[in-house]
Amino acid sequence: MPAKGLPATLKLGSRKGVKAARTLCSTLGRRVDDVTFSPYADLSRPPLSQPAMARALARDPTGLWDEVHVLAHTGSTNADVAAAARAGRGEGLVVVAEEQATGRGRLGRAWVSPPRAGLTFSMLFRPDVAPARLPLLTLLVASATAQAIVERTDVEVRVKWPNDLVVGDRKLAGLLAEVAGGAVVVGVGLNVSTRREELPRSDATSVQLERGPGAEPVDRMPLLLAVLRTVGNAYRGWLETDGSAEAVLVPYRALSATLGRRVRAEMAPGVELVGTAVDVGPAGQLLVEDGQGRHEVSAADVIHLRPA
Repeated sequence: MPAKGLPATLKLGSRKGVKAARTLCSTLGRRVDDVTFSPYADLSRPPLSQPAMARALARDPTGLWDEVHVLAHTGSTNADVAAAARAGRGEGLVVVAEEQATGRGRLGRAWVSPPRAGLTFSMLFRPDVAPARLPLLTLLVASATAQAIVERTDVEVRVKWPNDLVVGDRKLAGLLAEVAGGAVVVGVGLNVSTRREELPRSDATSVQLERGPGAEPVDRMPLLLAVLRTVGNAYRGWLETDGSAEAVLVPYRALSATLGRRVRAEMAPGVELVGTAVDVGPAGQLLVEDGQGRHEVSAADVIHLRPA
């Protein structure tokens, strides 16, 4: 029978479980030196292996990803890759974190995930395309990531403009792109095994939750490799077209959760546009029609509205 106030089962893969285990040992008069937080304690969330990732990417036919780092903890993978870009690092760097302390998404929002419950990684690109085409890169990564998840897990992922990945209206992943040292850094935060009670908001979800009760746990490494390979193939193909907009927009439109929907685009405090999302323009802008005509939305928080 467990000590008063302690759970019958201790999940040592969580910090809460470790704290409870320490309390139990103290209550029983045992030494607590050997009760530590281990990445192997939660067998449903094994750590990623950097050597295995490197070996697999060395066989990647795109040849894009030439260096990968798997960190147990960092502030922000985007910040790490941006620092490398400013130091002159060429494209092809991938930094993955099992846990990050200051992750953020679009519009400065925080991105929070329990250790090893998701995939948090950033990629370094130096595309030789016209500057006006650079915003398309984020859309390319978003649609390629969605495609890889669909193919690997059978979860019906779609892209909410500009670069959130959703299942229905539930957020599965977010992307953040920034320019640093003449390069483009694109970060991805994807919920993989996150449990309902661990999600930061009620309209979020994870791959495991969407697969349903009783589904086999999702192995993160094959999923990450699938994403990197799909992104690499799409990126190489885009460069071969000299940065063609249609090379990005055709697959993006096919996976869009926004086109055809009635939306509200909140562009600034008190400034919004309500209408129907009808297309995505050559620079990645959302085209919205209302009673006054067609409008271009380049930066906004877009909310999908329910049919009237």
